[in-house]
Amino acid sequence: MAKVTFREDRCKGCGHCILACPKSIISFSSKLNEKGYHPAQILKENISKCIGCASCGRMCPDLVITVER
Repeated sequence: MAKVTFREDRCKGCGHCILACPKSIISFSSKLNEKGYHPAQILKENISKCIGCASCGRMCPDLVITVER
């Protein structure tokens, strides 16, 4: 299983990672970060579906996402 880390404080809520995820497990959080954006997240119940492809991290313009296999 892959470990995916989001730097919520840096996320601008652009949604590129959501569109890039082949498993459609990334969504926007309902809470706001310090900058006033809804950051991207993977819910705990969906993390086991992650295949560790790192498409989300490659699409992120702000280097918010780290994927470890």
